[in-house]
Amino acid sequence: MFVSALDLDEDADVEKLEYRGIEAWDSVGHITLVAAIEDEFEVQLDTDQVLDLSSYKAALDLVTQLLA
Repeated sequence: MFVSALDLDEDADVEKLEYRGIEAWDSVGHITLVAAIEDEFEVQLDTDQVLDLSSYKAALDLVTQLLA
């Protein structure tokens, strides 16, 4: 999802990504990423969850929590 939402190379090291750490993960990229996560896992993120989505690790933890 990170690769497609942020239009990254297939071999990009997404595990180290952080919000605003790369040009593609700006506010628009953030909303695109949130939408991709919501669509992929059929969840609705609340405002706090969207704001807490600050890194790949945070996204992984959030999705793991939502699907538990």
